[in-house]
Amino acid sequence: MKHSLSKIYKTGEAMYNHIIAYLKTYKNKTIDLDKLIDNTPKGVEYEAFAEVIRKLMSDNILTAKNPENNNGKKYSLPNKFNINKYELRKGIIERVQEYSFNLSCELNLQAYYKMSEDKFEEDLPYINKVNEYIISNGLPKETATSQERSFHIIGDEKWIDKKSGKALLERIKVYDKLKIHNGSDPLMIAVNHFAFEKMEHKHLIVENKATFIALLEALPETEFCSLIFGSGWKITGNINMLEKQTGLKENNIIYYFGDIDNEGLAIYNSLGERATVKLATEFYRALLKKDYKEGKKNQEKKPSALKNFSKNFDLEEQKLILEKLETGYYWPQEGLNRTELQHIWRNSAWK
Repeated sequence: MKHSLSKIYKTGEAMYNHIIAYLKTYKNKTIDLDKLIDNTPKGVEYEAFAEVIRKLMSDNILTAKNPENNNGKKYSLPNKFNINKYELRKGIIERVQEYSFNLSCELNLQAYYKMSEDKFEEDLPYINKVNEYIISNGLPKETATSQERSFHIIGDEKWIDKKSGKALLERIKVYDKLKIHNGSDPLMIAVNHFAFEKMEHKHLIVENKATFIALLEALPETEFCSLIFGSGWKITGNINMLEKQTGLKENNIIYYFGDIDNEGLAIYNSLGERATVKLATEFYRALLKKDYKEGKKNQEKKPSALKNFSKNFDLEEQKLILEKLETGYYWPQEGLNRTELQHIWRNSAWK
């Protein structure tokens, strides 16, 4: 046969790749010649088709099931083929194996041996993020909500639950290792029963324990029904326990006060997707007058969270918040001392 590969591939290279793509999705280990013909692009001459099939056979991707049982044509082909699944997927297998050498041993990429190269390439940025997280932090010793793990790994608290992150983590065998807890734990809550009889039931969530302790003794002197220790991201998984633990089913108004940093903003934003939550702006405005701190330059920035947070402040305050967060500064809520915190809580008009 005098057809050179270069001449055949003018019409046949696309067909070769087309058949390869088809075989990768074909589940059986054997295939009839008629099926291959049916899946050949229209207009391709039999001779060119036969040359491509022979190329697949020489590449050890197809082997004759019964060589003597052929179609009897001039350029005869077997009527049935075995499909060498390993040879067919050797490229992606070698690519995945090579890539795995540079990753933490906690990640297992073998699931990609049976998936498309496009899927592997699509997942690679997330695989790299997971790898960076584990290399930098090791495997976690304590459980965390999916929102917290998502934010710390990818910078997007929705990734695990709503953007296929869980499927990827399970695929690379690290979901359980990351100790993700999606059940609701009881809220760490102090209550003021004197306020339960009011028409509106106000609740204050604070991100950090020191602020919770500082405000605790002032709770009976406020119009609030409860003070809740949010414990960082944990509140996003536990907020549904508020009504169950207080017995207050209606007219609940929830306020939130946390650090002014990218993570604190993301927690507030995520919490707002699970409950109607207001910013405790009087605390934040007082905190903005305090010295900002340096040290959170590596936090992931979430533009939507920043926008949702900053709209509660005037233009000068928005400018200050944006400028400092962009340059790695932040305001820890502990910047307000006990006296200041209690004074603001007692004397502000909470609307």
